[in-house]
Amino acid sequence: MAGLRVSPMRASAHISMAEEAMAEIPDGATIAVGGFVGAGHPELLTATLEKRFLETGKPENLTLVYAAGQGDGEDRGLNHLAHAGLLKRVIGGHWNLAPKLGKLALANEIEAWNFPQGVVSVLFREIAAKRPGLVTKIGLDTFIDPTQEGGRLNDCSLEDLIERIDLDGETWLRYKPFPIHVGLIRGTSSDRQGNITMEKEGLIGEVLPIAQAARNHGGIVIAQVGKIVDHISDPKAVQVPGILVDHIVVAGPGERSQDQTFSENFNSAFVERAFDEAAKISPEALPFSERKIIGRRALNEVPKGAVVNLGIGLPETVASVAAETNRLDDFTLTVESGPTGGIPASGLSFGCAWQPEAIIDQPSQFDFYDGGGLDVAILGAIEIDATGSVNISRFGNRFVGVGGFVNITQSAKRIVFCCPFRSGGLHVSFEKEQLRIHREGKHQKFVDRVSQIAFSGPAALDRNQEVIYVTERAVLRLTDQGLSLVEIAPGVNLRADILDQMTFAPVISTPPQSMARDCFS
Repeated sequence: MAGLRVSPMRASAHISMAEEAMAEIPDGATIAVGGFVGAGHPELLTATLEKRFLETGKPENLTLVYAAGQGDGEDRGLNHLAHAGLLKRVIGGHWNLAPKLGKLALANEIEAWNFPQGVVSVLFREIAAKRPGLVTKIGLDTFIDPTQEGGRLNDCSLEDLIERIDLDGETWLRYKPFPIHVGLIRGTSSDRQGNITMEKEGLIGEVLPIAQAARNHGGIVIAQVGKIVDHISDPKAVQVPGILVDHIVVAGPGERSQDQTFSENFNSAFVERAFDEAAKISPEALPFSERKIIGRRALNEVPKGAVVNLGIGLPETVASVAAETNRLDDFTLTVESGPTGGIPASGLSFGCAWQPEAIIDQPSQFDFYDGGGLDVAILGAIEIDATGSVNISRFGNRFVGVGGFVNITQSAKRIVFCCPFRSGGLHVSFEKEQLRIHREGKHQKFVDRVSQIAFSGPAALDRNQEVIYVTERAVLRLTDQGLSLVEIAPGVNLRADILDQMTFAPVISTPPQSMARDCFS
């Protein structure tokens, strides 16, 4: 075949201005948007869509679908789309960093559902293939289960988007499919045929299934990239084939809309691995606090060789204390967005990882998680009740959403929930081998009944999962009899500092042991 010349099979992709591409979105469309927190979000596209709506009132009555929460807690990300009239319905995995969306939902100005993040990311694949939805056990016995709230966030969300079904004598949830009409995705580079690469992106996310779902339902795909290149020499570097892409929108050099994350313009450590010991990154050492005590005690639950997921917030301290104690190489940290190895990034770069060993797409990572690939999951908790059930999704007038929490907690072999015993102003010290509580927290964490079930303790027992609850002054374990108090910190008064600070009585079958001294170093 030497000398064979191959002619182009199609014309160049349509390179568009953002305004031109957004004008293609029709009223009533269902749009899927990629990204994770502050990484991989097509910021130029959503900002331009907002501008068009505010100026023209078009498009209107859109349905927004997304897997991970994309936003900065203020104005960026999906906050751009939080306008009554622009949106009719939202199906999202995490809501905390898009509070403007949450405000619309709580005011009943849009229909709103919370699905597990892993469910949404994999559901895009099922929609692309025109299969009959996603059949999974993820969400059973939580507020997402149709026997409870069906994932609904308000009174105006009436449609049943999830159903219980029986297969071979087992109960499953079916998340129903729906057509995707518009896919908004982001990459680093595109050639003139529309092939998209992601060499500077800290994650891959679900760009491919979003594009396939829109294309296979007769919709359009709009890709934001940082530059146009003449050719892509490595076909394996292409994450989205050009045959799926209708519009390429270039975010020019220096534009914040193409920053790697909402907190970093570009960090090479998110896409490169260091082999020189001097170049390896370790988290900063933490000052003494209840957070550090909890992180050290949680670390003791991680065996060598384990595959681990750390939740955002307090669980991130585990990586810091592991670095201090030279234990980072004992186990492998993973992030639900796709990175494996390295150290998970935090804040508005959460979803990326410092010097990862590999980065795979988000649906594949959740396939691994859902199948039981995680040995240990270390996660936070807003409320914990007498059954061991946990709320992390709703408190007061604020709705956070579950993100990947439901997938992770229903599938990990061992779960370590981390939280202060009481929150809001807690101040402790460790003096003369004793934990001192100088100021008690204002808010109870251990309550009779959680406001919303994101994790079911009884269901975890049925799954034979090992579950513990780590605080700065006590450690509890989930048992058939309920929450059992198994450890207390030295210097803590059992009655005054623990039992009187709970609204239920834990099981105390044997005298609690003292928490390990290394937790307080």
